[in-house]
Amino acid sequence: MLPYVTHDPRFTRLVFGHANLEKLTSGCRWAEGPAYFPAGRYLIWSDIPNNRMMRFDETDASVSVFRSPSFNSNGNTVDREGRLVTCEHLMRRVTRTEHDGSITVLADQFDGRKLNSPNDAVVKSDGSIWFSDPTYGIDSDYEGLQTRSEIGASNVYRIDPGTGAVTRVVSDRVQPNGLAFSPDETLLYVADTGATHVDGLPATIWSYQVDGQKLADAKLFSTYPDGLYDGFRVDIHGNIWTSAGRNVFCYAPDSTHIGTIPIGEIVANVCFGGPRRNRLYICGQTSLYAMFLNTRAAV
Repeated sequence: MLPYVTHDPRFTRLVFGHANLEKLTSGCRWAEGPAYFPAGRYLIWSDIPNNRMMRFDETDASVSVFRSPSFNSNGNTVDREGRLVTCEHLMRRVTRTEHDGSITVLADQFDGRKLNSPNDAVVKSDGSIWFSDPTYGIDSDYEGLQTRSEIGASNVYRIDPGTGAVTRVVSDRVQPNGLAFSPDETLLYVADTGATHVDGLPATIWSYQVDGQKLADAKLFSTYPDGLYDGFRVDIHGNIWTSAGRNVFCYAPDSTHIGTIPIGEIVANVCFGGPRRNRLYICGQTSLYAMFLNTRAAV
């Protein structure tokens, strides 16, 4: 039995019939935020309620604790200099781990008010960092610390690579979550998981035209009626590989749902790894999975 379902012939060019979905490790409470480091051939991801970050070594398949406590870290990514960028629920900030292991705070407030709980981050080719800031880390004590929002809204922000200034770029989403740029960086995709807070609100992914340091022309890209989207990544062809309930969905750039990888538990996020960046790592709720694909990461 194939580990995927094809909905459109375009998907058959992206997968192998003999490549299996691999379960690499388990034991997490809520696995999130995978980020791959090619120089060391390892993956870092967050286990939010367990207040730790985990490490998977591709060279020997070993699993270890990378950082504990992690301040209920959620999303992670790698900047253009190979440094770890992390969204922390508990400290309500975005940090960068330097090459010597020290931690630099990149953003913890906007207009003098504390951020909610940074969730996901993506780095643009100019070095700017774009991150979402929903309220999941302050909604309860399970993934952070329950408290009120000082900002009173959930937005997406941009951190300037030169000045460090934090500017708001998206303010029309209920709970902005996963983020990814198209390969040419003309679009920023944003998932909205506001259905967790607003009854009847559909789970959606939106595309925004990138206009330099700003965004414009929001358009609905896709809707998922049976669950939530969360984190996602884009491949070199512009296809979106996204968490979708208990699955990974693949959408073509024209928004056609072309394929599904059933996982069997809630999926939080994905990223590409491996020496050729053709291995899709998948963070299920409790476990880390991987599957080799016939495509590569956009960056």
